[in-house]
Amino acid sequence: MKKFFTIVSLLALTLSACSKEAAKSEQEGKGQVTISCVAETTVADTRANISCTTPAAEDFALEIEGVGHTYSEEYASIAEFNADNYLHWGNYKATVVAGDIAEEGFNKPAFVGSEEFVVEARKDVNVEITATIANAIVKVETTENFERYFEGGYTLTLTTAAGNEFPITAQSDLLFIAPADFTIAGTAIKQHNQSGAEGAVITLPEQKVNVAAQTFYTIKFDVADAGRATLKIKLNETLVESIDIEQELNDNAENA
Repeated sequence: MKKFFTIVSLLALTLSACSKEAAKSEQEGKGQVTISCVAETTVADTRANISCTTPAAEDFALEIEGVGHTYSEEYASIAEFNADNYLHWGNYKATVVAGDIAEEGFNKPAFVGSEEFVVEARKDVNVEITATIANAIVKVETTENFERYFEGGYTLTLTTAAGNEFPITAQSDLLFIAPADFTIAGTAIKQHNQSGAEGAVITLPEQKVNVAAQTFYTIKFDVADAGRATLKIKLNETLVESIDIEQELNDNAENA
């Protein structure tokens, strides 16, 4: 019986050694990778900080691709990868995504970031990724002069390249759209004239703007009155159109 137990003990030790050797062999040529992510809300053009809903680290999906070799894996979260985070030596690119850029809307940002890294055998590597806003951000404003001149009211609508329409007559939240282009169209009702007749309904000139990712665009409608009323439309404080309201816009007017 003692001899039997000795044989069993030796067998167990042998199996244990084989198991450890297999685990060591399995990790041979691999390095341990830890990925972390932070969301950055500063836009590229003005370095202004955008106020929006910011995703937490666990909200990011992860994709890892080989650079110079064939490898591709997707993970529902960074934590899922970090739980089993060994990769064979080589060059890689990690991309994180939170939100869907196709889901355009008010306070609906999407974040994307990527970072390349190198894995060396039996070495640890920490990969820190900064994810930035992938949308174009739009804010439409009207000045007090504009609102006084069109005292009968006005309506403004923004249409994206995807065909989504958003009312922006009194926009409060920032609008996040895909980086392509958008158009703004609308109507406005002029002031009553001196005879007391109702103001005319005017079709405002349509504006089309090409936009880029991680860029903030402000569209401002203003009326300047220096002898004659002039509609001024500005993009990021740069004048893009100036129209003599009395002369040009009355061609599109009809009685309200």
